[in-house]
Amino acid sequence: MSTTTSTDRIEKFVTLNAPRAKVWRAIADADQFGSWFGAKLDGPFTKGAIVTGHITSPGYEHVKIAVEIDRIEPEHYFSYRWHPYAIEPAVDYSPEPTTLVEFTLGEADGRTVLTIVESGFDRLPQERRIKAFQMNDGGWAEQIDNIERHVSKP
Repeated sequence: MSTTTSTDRIEKFVTLNAPRAKVWRAIADADQFGSWFGAKLDGPFTKGAIVTGHITSPGYEHVKIAVEIDRIEPEHYFSYRWHPYAIEPAVDYSPEPTTLVEFTLGEADGRTVLTIVESGFDRLPQERRIKAFQMNDGGWAEQIDNIERHVSKP
């Protein structure tokens, strides 16, 4: 895995020893996504849909999640918008800008290259910007490990 960061965007790259179609299903199928991401989602990923659910990772079960599906280009590109690091149940994050999460698939030597980019942190309220960026930067590093384990299963 490699990483690049700025104050506005997080970029993670990993080469997975799995076919593109398998990696695609892991990111674009809501059930599979939830399995490695640690979330129980209430519906399929379709362009324009707002898919809600909750985090299932220990210690974060109280966290609700909502993603608005932005673009789907089968076996190449998938993106959604969400409110990053929105973990306080009593806080209404809906007035805040969202960040854009993008998954791009490529190939190298018969393996699948996955790039994950989350951008838009500079538009977040000042009081949340740094913490949201730091938490999601670390979170995406963990998620790279999670998806790698998920797609390596037979």
